[in-house]
Amino acid sequence: MSRLEKLVSLINELSLDAFYITYNPNVRYLSNFSGSSGSLLLTRNGRYFLTDFRYKDQSAKQVKGFDIIINYENSDELKKIIERNNLTKVGFESTHMSYGTYDKLKNTFNGVQFIPLTERIEDLTIQKTEDEIKKIKKAVEITDKTFSEMLSIIKPGMTELELSAEITYAHKKHGALKDSFDPIVASGWRASLPHGIATSKKIEKGDMLTLDIGCVYEGFCSDMTRTVAVGKPSSEMEKIYRIVLDAQLRAIEKAKANISSKELDRVARDYITKNGYGENFGHGLGHGLGVEVHELPGLSQRTDIQLKENCVVTIEPGVYIENVGGVRIEDDVLLKNDGCEVLTASPKELIIL
Repeated sequence: MSRLEKLVSLINELSLDAFYITYNPNVRYLSNFSGSSGSLLLTRNGRYFLTDFRYKDQSAKQVKGFDIIINYENSDELKKIIERNNLTKVGFESTHMSYGTYDKLKNTFNGVQFIPLTERIEDLTIQKTEDEIKKIKKAVEITDKTFSEMLSIIKPGMTELELSAEITYAHKKHGALKDSFDPIVASGWRASLPHGIATSKKIEKGDMLTLDIGCVYEGFCSDMTRTVAVGKPSSEMEKIYRIVLDAQLRAIEKAKANISSKELDRVARDYITKNGYGENFGHGLGHGLGVEVHELPGLSQRTDIQLKENCVVTIEPGVYIENVGGVRIEDDVLLKNDGCEVLTASPKELIIL
């Protein structure tokens, strides 16, 4: 059963007349449309793609299996479809739709009941198809190449922002559409910030430098973190690096389909805690990866989901010492029934530049 057929089954199961989809990543996932303005309406017997004149040619090339409707004001066309098909119960993506948009829908469509649906499409994206896995692998390959190039560029005196620009350029040079998120480039004490977006701080000799980078290739993302030393690091940071790496390797060894997300998180967390840094590992072990850089399933103490075959997740434990520095090591892995395939190939033993 195709993903669209599964959504039509959901419409029937919930006694809905239609499902209105507006979130760009989900629109792309279901229709292959890569533009920034498009929405879908799925009914029991029809598939409609709505966009404006800017995307007339693009949608004709990318979107197959839908009636393509071009109008600057999509709500006009939506109203025609709803009235023509007598639709009275329409599901919508409550996770992503703003209250303002929802309120406008209610006021525009008298007599139509809009039903909130939470992460129903995201539930479908967890297991990747063979083609989707190929695209993720290509995105990962581009990021591996980019990281390798950065090792010859990094030097004391350059700013984090300069390095961030080099990462973005290398991703695109090697075939990516764009970064999958703003590169995290955090040096020295700033490496204690898990999401330390690049600043004008200069990289200094003796700094630990965390690079969390990823790109988008044909709509699918990569996400990799490596921490390197710029010159000889302190003995404490070397110790922390080994603890984080050992924790990550233990989690990878246990990663497979049918393990619970909470149990997998616990493998790395217990090891880091046993070595005295449990309070310094404050985020989850990882997350799903696909059309979005962060998607279901989450791997953390707070989620207890049975992981599925052909799910791609990140495994990224970290330890962060305020005002001192931090270490995170992250790989993208493909879950199988008997283990996992590590997609990222960049070296993980401590690199001293």
